[in-house]
Amino acid sequence: MRKIATIGGLFFVACHTLIGQTEVLSKQEAVQLALENNFGIQVAKNQVNIAENNKSVLNSGYLPTLTGTAGATYNRDDSTIEFPGQLDADGNPRADVEIEKAEAQRYNSALNLNYVLFDGLGRFYNYKRLKEQYQLSELQARETIENTVLQLFSVYFEIARLSENKRVFEQALAISKDRIKRAEYSFEYGQNTKLDILNAQVDVTNDSINLLNAQQQLSNAKRDLNVVLNQGLESTFEVDTLVSFIPKLQLDEMIAEAQANNVAILQTEKNLTINAYDIKVSKSGYLPTLGLTGTYGWNLNQSAASAFFPGTNNTTNNVAIGANLTWNLFDGGGTTVRVKNAKIAYKNQELLKQQITLEVDRDIRNALAIYENRLQIFSIQEQNVTTNQNNFERSKEQFQLGRITSIEFRQAQINLLNAQTNKNLAKYDAKLAELQVLQFTGQLLNVEF
Repeated sequence: MRKIATIGGLFFVACHTLIGQTEVLSKQEAVQLALENNFGIQVAKNQVNIAENNKSVLNSGYLPTLTGTAGATYNRDDSTIEFPGQLDADGNPRADVEIEKAEAQRYNSALNLNYVLFDGLGRFYNYKRLKEQYQLSELQARETIENTVLQLFSVYFEIARLSENKRVFEQALAISKDRIKRAEYSFEYGQNTKLDILNAQVDVTNDSINLLNAQQQLSNAKRDLNVVLNQGLESTFEVDTLVSFIPKLQLDEMIAEAQANNVAILQTEKNLTINAYDIKVSKSGYLPTLGLTGTYGWNLNQSAASAFFPGTNNTTNNVAIGANLTWNLFDGGGTTVRVKNAKIAYKNQELLKQQITLEVDRDIRNALAIYENRLQIFSIQEQNVTTNQNNFERSKEQFQLGRITSIEFRQAQINLLNAQTNKNLAKYDAKLAELQVLQFTGQLLNVEF
């Protein structure tokens, strides 16, 4: 029996040692894992790679085209040539001439070079447009990263909140279990009734249920974070529950520069530049196109012998250089329509920029108001925890002295528990509100978490 107890004790110590050694996933490490592994971010990075390929000189139209062609033909003929009414030197009818397996072969190959010297500046502006498109894809990837980081911290802080709540419920359960022991001792000595024991058991049951629910919610939240980080769903870790807030002066500076850093506004500006190039590309249809062509060819003809001529081999090599000018003087008005539509699209983009600028200003003001409100609530909840902690300690002393009932003591305990969980909620709500402000100001990826 003593041996079994020793083994059980060692197992308990080992479990607590393993729990104590659970790795703490810091905020910076979580962000780094998300940047490396998150599916949405990987897709966004691939889109940037596609845009980078598109803006290369290989896709610009500035390089010449070189094509090669080759062919071969083989003929085999059997023929009979008759000479009706013709006589030979002896006066006899001229004999027929039969040619069997007459073979003829033809081979040819050529290299064709084409280079556009001038196309009305269409490719020039299209090349610039592709560079702007690449920068736009980078901004779109940044927006994806910002949204993912915000999603990451909403889950990360939920885990932190549930972890702190779990510790609160564990403390409440320990206090309720201690009450059962005290109630049982008091009952044995006749100092109270069985009702106190039953009340303590009911409270233990409620605290146990609260703890189980918190543990289940915590496990679910950790799996949610593993999905965001693209890790194994059963990966175990603890999170950092320390939260610090950015000084107000620094936050005001970020807000003042929001118009220059907000990713939505930057995207609209980039789209404006792209639309401006679209207009110039469309106008290139009014101008002529000048190109150069070059050809090198090789041909070999091997003809079979005929009734009148012997077989021949004919080899030729040729080089040709040319220039061509194409000017579409009138294309039915297609170019004019494209230019008009491009200008309208540019005006629409200007309107969209004004709308987004106004919306971003509104979102920043709303987010800042929400942040300041939640920060005040957090401060109030901190004070509330201090007040309820003092009240609980005094109630505990009074309860142990028998001056208040178990119901009054339980109420003080519940008040403290609610104050602690409300403080945890207020703390992380305030931090998430701050991150929302940082996203709107374009500084979410430029701060230490």
